[in-house]
Amino acid sequence: MTPLSTERLLIRPFTLEDAPFILRLLNEPSFIDNIADKGVRTLAQAEAYLTDGPLASYATHGHGLWMVQHGTTGKPMGMCGLIKRDSLPEVDLGYAFCPEFWGLGYAREAAEACLAWGRDDKGLQSVLAIVSPGNAGSIRLLEALRFQFQKTMELTPGDEVAVYRWTA
Repeated sequence: MTPLSTERLLIRPFTLEDAPFILRLLNEPSFIDNIADKGVRTLAQAEAYLTDGPLASYATHGHGLWMVQHGTTGKPMGMCGLIKRDSLPEVDLGYAFCPEFWGLGYAREAAEACLAWGRDDKGLQSVLAIVSPGNAGSIRLLEALRFQFQKTMELTPGDEVAVYRWTA
């Protein structure tokens, strides 16, 4: 997979060397509240998360969550990418950013690049996104990206999410 670049970002596949950043991101209160508590508390667990998650997805599906870095400084900012979950019938867009990068357009820029890559390189005609119904910021972002609400569903028992769809 060739890294993607935008005006301000470098979006590239994760490596095990990204474990310290993953440890931080997955333990942000906003990540735990809006996405899930992945139970990652050590560098070894962060490496296992990368191995079993993004790296396995690259090998199986040819895509997954990617590291998002500032294009000039290289500073890790978040993750964004296309995921194929067993619980959903189509590929979905996933993203999470450290709070200091919220409200600056970085998530939208990364998501637009990942959607364009999925359309142009993978031939995807539609992409889903799931979001906690109370996550107003992510819902606004999805709507700005032209995602349309489809339904609510339980992703796991007791975990209701709103499902949105983007069409190329």
